[in-house]
Amino acid sequence: MNMSADPKFDPTPSKRRYRMAARAAAAATTRDRILEAAVTVFWEQPLVDISLEVVARRAGVSLPTVIRHFGDRQGLFAVAAGREYERIRQQRDDAPIGDVRAAVRILVDHYEELGDAVLRLLAEEGRVPGLREIADQGRAYHAAWCERVFAAALAGLDAEAHARRLAELIGVTDVLMWKILRRDRGLSRSETERALRELIEPHMAPH
Repeated sequence: MNMSADPKFDPTPSKRRYRMAARAAAAATTRDRILEAAVTVFWEQPLVDISLEVVARRAGVSLPTVIRHFGDRQGLFAVAAGREYERIRQQRDDAPIGDVRAAVRILVDHYEELGDAVLRLLAEEGRVPGLREIADQGRAYHAAWCERVFAAALAGLDAEAHARRLAELIGVTDVLMWKILRRDRGLSRSETERALRELIEPHMAPH
């Protein structure tokens, strides 16, 4: 039998590799679209109300496609949360060490974009499996960010004073402080940034 006469037979390895690469690229594109949809609904809605069907509709794919890529809801949101964490970390890491004005501006950028959604996440963390781990990761990053960016406020302190001062800086820059200033007290963004600087800057002077 002459296999080369069969229209389904492709003896060219390069063509087969091309088709495999195209399928892999299409799968990666679909996976990215699902993750983007998951991140969007993650910040828009209470997590307890989000189903894989909602994500599938938002991504424009079928439910079995979502399941094939991520397994279950917890698996999907674990990957989506990790991806969003990296995006936020890169944004926040632009804050230069010792520049309070720039650090506060970047911090408030983050809270203006996602502060209300983060507050909703924190309210849900005890009710949704896996959410506490996501919140704990965010808290740990924020503490490390404060320790790096406001290093001058911590330099030369003994262990007890260092822990106390770091806790003060974490509290002053927490999303709950942004909520008090912006939402509860109705300060403008510029007033909020000024208030945060006034709370932080006295600690930055040499001890």
